[in-house]
Amino acid sequence: MDNNYDIIVVGAGHAGCEAAYSAAKMGSSVLLLTMDMNKIAQMSCNPAMGGIAKGQIIREIDALGGYTGLVTDASTIQFRMLNRSKGPAMWSPRAQCDRQHFSLNWRYLLENTNNLNLWQDTVTKFIFSFDESTKKHSVSGVETAMGARFHSKSVILTAGTFLNGKLFIGQNSSVGGRIGELPSLDLSEQLFSLGLKVDRMKTGTPPRIDVRSIDLSKLQVQEGDSNPERFSFLNIPSPIQSGVNQLPCYMVHTNEKVHNFLREGFEFSPLFSGMISGIGPRYCPSIEDKLRTFSDKTSHQLFLEPEGWNTNEYYLQGFSSSLPLDIQYNALRAIPGFENIVIYRPAYAVEYDFFPPTQLYHTLETKLIDNLYFAGQINGTTGYEEAGAQGLMAGINAHLKINGKNPLILKRDQAYIGVLIDDLVTKGVDEPYRMFTSRAEYRILLRQDNADMRLTGIGYSIGLATKERFDLMNIKYGKVDSLIGYLSTNSIEPDNINGYLNSVDSSIIQNKKKFSEIITRPQVRIKDLLEYVPRETFSCNVQITKDVVKLPYQPDSNVSEELSNKYLTREVVEATEISIKYQGYIEREKRIADKILKLEDVTIPEKFDYSQLKSISTESRQKFLKHKPKTISQASRIPGVSPADISVLLVYFGR
Repeated sequence: MDNNYDIIVVGAGHAGCEAAYSAAKMGSSVLLLTMDMNKIAQMSCNPAMGGIAKGQIIREIDALGGYTGLVTDASTIQFRMLNRSKGPAMWSPRAQCDRQHFSLNWRYLLENTNNLNLWQDTVTKFIFSFDESTKKHSVSGVETAMGARFHSKSVILTAGTFLNGKLFIGQNSSVGGRIGELPSLDLSEQLFSLGLKVDRMKTGTPPRIDVRSIDLSKLQVQEGDSNPERFSFLNIPSPIQSGVNQLPCYMVHTNEKVHNFLREGFEFSPLFSGMISGIGPRYCPSIEDKLRTFSDKTSHQLFLEPEGWNTNEYYLQGFSSSLPLDIQYNALRAIPGFENIVIYRPAYAVEYDFFPPTQLYHTLETKLIDNLYFAGQINGTTGYEEAGAQGLMAGINAHLKINGKNPLILKRDQAYIGVLIDDLVTKGVDEPYRMFTSRAEYRILLRQDNADMRLTGIGYSIGLATKERFDLMNIKYGKVDSLIGYLSTNSIEPDNINGYLNSVDSSIIQNKKKFSEIITRPQVRIKDLLEYVPRETFSCNVQITKDVVKLPYQPDSNVSEELSNKYLTREVVEATEISIKYQGYIEREKRIADKILKLEDVTIPEKFDYSQLKSISTESRQKFLKHKPKTISQASRIPGVSPADISVLLVYFGR
């Protein structure tokens, strides 16, 4: 083996996998080090990918050429598009995955990626050099517990919860990054000695349950979508799209009896006794946290979700805890249907080191140490999706830097990934960061359906997204443009449409109208319209059926007709409908984004009276008075200040 690499990635979680794959795919020689090759991309918590805003991130990773979306599709056991009842900016795909398949699929991919080697070992030390001219350290490799030394031009650290990890169940504690797995005990101290700030965070995971012991008839069934979609924009169907039945999830609620058992353990809770000093996630709290924070609530929602096709192990989402074993067991037995519960593993909490992310550039390289990148939970985030996005961007930027190319920094109006990284490095974190749609100012622009349009060209230009992916994107939006053009220039007679309009409680028309005008109505859906209206109504140049759209579109000369025709077209119809229905909103948000880019450095008078702005929140007003930002750009970086309040300042000072 050659012990010299372009890039070394430490840790093979979700961040590490994306970092290693992206850098290797772009042409760097990469070494991925992991403590256990059987735990690659381990889904330590819920075996699900996506959800509100998180699903958008996976679509963006896929659009850039990353692999989380494809691995998720290959491992999916249930798919749901969340928030369908709301506008398309809120639609978020979510997939329940087979935990073992997910890890095996990632391992297969990594083992079969050119330029990428794996090494099972524990990294105990970084190798640094010191530049007298810049007075800065630069990382140049790592040493391992087995005595191996590997040298590289860059190192990406993606250690997850393993840096000085400590596990808690009641008054019992032990060292570990995950239950049954040893932590990394040396790296934090070495980095701290060079001046990096280190702090502690806490997360937790619920119990794992033998589903055979649960009376499922007492729980509410949650089925997957009847016509499931997938995450990747590539035309590769998931198992459940190929005829495999989806596995259901179940919903149940706690009650006062459950809560009373839990309260009996509060005095033994490491959260309340001070044993745990790390900050926990506000948006995914432990069950004991919920009882204290929402003391007026008499019940809380829980979700019983499968871990895979070939196991009886289920995950109880919403019941994270660090309470003693007997307290957990008694409380669980009080849940309807759980009276005879058998537990595979109790809930537990883990506390670990993280590095405040304001110490990073937007490339995720550390400001203090050259060529050292951080990605994932060590940056103060929570969630597989946020970790994968950071890993992808760290891998991309490490490769670009060592090849003397400009970095890739996604803007806030380009991607949720851009919002995520900008929030981390400019605002920092005071709790584990989780992405929400509300964190983005430009939700209508950053939809899950158009991630390929926004990012695939960028991924292709840097050598990560393939030409096939780029050509498919161009074909798709060529069809969208053709369909929009047809619907915007052709009209329909009242006799051909009024029956349909009556059926959806939309007012009838007296004179013929363009299809696009009809489609802007909230009650009208293109797919219903196309089924209802006589086929001869449409021009012979545009043939549309329920599942297939064929348009007079000439694909790129490098794309075969077969490739063009096999691309699924439900996405084309959906993209067309969103573009027509929300055109005004989309254009307005684009104008706002352009304006904000121009006004980033608008100054705020030192003694400006924020009380005259009645439309900003009280919290933001207090933060402005405390921090006294000199520019709107500085104001936007203050933790707790919402994008809506920044927009108010922009409107005020923009005048």
